[in-house]
Amino acid sequence: MKTLTTISELRAEIAQHRLQGQSIGLVPTMGYLHAGHASLIERAAAECDLVITTVFVNPLQFAATEDLSSYPRDAPGDSRTAEAAGADLLFLPGLQEMYPLGREGVLTSVSVNELSAVMEGESRPTHFAGMCTVVAKLFNIAGPCTAYFGKKDFQQLAIVQAMVRDLSFDVELVGCEICREPDGLAMSSRNVYLSAEQRAAAPVLALALVAAARALSRGETSVDRLRATMMDVMSTQTMGQVEYLEVVDPITLRPLTQADARSRFLGAVRFGSVRLIDNLDLSDLDRDSNLAMSQ
Repeated sequence: MKTLTTISELRAEIAQHRLQGQSIGLVPTMGYLHAGHASLIERAAAECDLVITTVFVNPLQFAATEDLSSYPRDAPGDSRTAEAAGADLLFLPGLQEMYPLGREGVLTSVSVNELSAVMEGESRPTHFAGMCTVVAKLFNIAGPCTAYFGKKDFQQLAIVQAMVRDLSFDVELVGCEICREPDGLAMSSRNVYLSAEQRAAAPVLALALVAAARALSRGETSVDRLRATMMDVMSTQTMGQVEYLEVVDPITLRPLTQADARSRFLGAVRFGSVRLIDNLDLSDLDRDSNLAMSQ
């Protein structure tokens, strides 16, 4: 695996492989890679000739009230994880390489209206514009490719899908399933900040989503009652503060009044300073053994 730090180096490497007719797989990340990230890289390696993993903690995704400096970083560990999962190139640009005039010098912003204003966007109103801007930049650098995103950040995936569709990027998006701990907790870089007590309570969010999805599978379609089911489960513990529990259309992310088999259940809960998100739909109940064990 080669590690590259400049855009010109990355473009040169990609050009060589593209001339040979090889397919390009792109896995954009903010680093601190865990098994969930590794699963994206492994899928890309199984489907593409050249796999690029990018690691860049994007300051545009952080509001003034959020501490960019505290975001977890582990470049040596990221390199080991990416290589073991099958990455061919690891792109590790610095801030000046991505934004030559610094964060304040970035005058162009890419945003997706409506989809960015709900759920995560309510508490982090600038986050998705920052995400879209850096992802659009990475797509521009990589050129035609297949890009792999995890469904754990389902709203992010839906927004990137809309951006690709609206701006005609020559990119095929692949949404990869959520990787979970044995107790059902969705893997996340944020999990390392949970105390032992918080970690023990954290799977309650997955349990709440599972309970509502099970109720839907038994014929309950009222979103009010499904949301009440989720709140009943969340009330079994007192450590987590619920930010939202939603049942939405998977494409438009619009809240529903009546659920169906396509509906997506999403939630966010805060344990102290740690904010966790999760989501699932009916297909996950039978596919994911860790969800089955957590029921």
